[in-house]
Amino acid sequence: MKDKHRNGRSHEVSGQARNGSGRGGSGRAQGNGSRAGHRDAGPPQISGKRLWLYGIHPVLAALANPRRRTLRVLMTAEAEASIGARLEILGQSSPSGLPAPEIVSREIIDRSLPRGAVHQGVAAQVQGLDDTDIEDICRATEGLDNARVVILDQVTDPHNVGAVVRSAAAFNAAAVIVPERNSPGDGGVLAKSASGALERVALVRVVNLARALQRLKQAGFWCVGLDGEAQTPINEADLSGRVALVLGAEGEGLRRLTREHCDLMVRIPINRGLDSLNVSNAAAISLYELARRS
Repeated sequence: MKDKHRNGRSHEVSGQARNGSGRGGSGRAQGNGSRAGHRDAGPPQISGKRLWLYGIHPVLAALANPRRRTLRVLMTAEAEASIGARLEILGQSSPSGLPAPEIVSREIIDRSLPRGAVHQGVAAQVQGLDDTDIEDICRATEGLDNARVVILDQVTDPHNVGAVVRSAAAFNAAAVIVPERNSPGDGGVLAKSASGALERVALVRVVNLARALQRLKQAGFWCVGLDGEAQTPINEADLSGRVALVLGAEGEGLRRLTREHCDLMVRIPINRGLDSLNVSNAAAISLYELARRS
């Protein structure tokens, strides 16, 4: 970024609208909501939290992740015929092996999961990954000139958070950072929406979002918030270098303290007749714009 931007915060920090906010309904997350770790952060560290993941992509990604410990795998006969060979290959490459799949009826899988879960005949009970904190992310991105992270300010719908994690993986963001309070656990609903990306992108929970933003600034990140009323379109902003992309809550946008810790506010230039974009759509567009500049 140009020095003139880095020398002071943008004045576009008041009267925020809701560009980048999501309006999704509530999903039912599993268990206590374990934290996702980073694949390159060292040997597996297993926590005591257990949760059910479901759907072909989330389950296969979890089984392939050496940081996950799998306790049970439930499959219908149809699913076993479809992906059984892939499970054998994953089992052979797993350091500790994988449990043999239990071939059961669809109804038995249904009873282990939230009502209406679209499991495609596959579910796995796993132990949660160890917590990743903001210091881990600063260390993991040290020396990366174009590092990207995404910050979500009280986005409460697990479908939206999962979709953002998926976009973060698609555009090589290092982490998705959320507040510890008022954010969904990374259980089955979120993992299904992330379609396997929860095993590749660290989901970091922080007690104080403003302090996390300040720490990212100390690590050389430029904190860029999305706001439908910002003067600067995202495609005209100087977004080179290390960027932390900050998106607001469903229906409310960024909280005041979060806005005040952003260096620059930008907007996605959409039809003025629309109030906002869903947060996951806004994240995907913004991450693409950042990737296009790299």
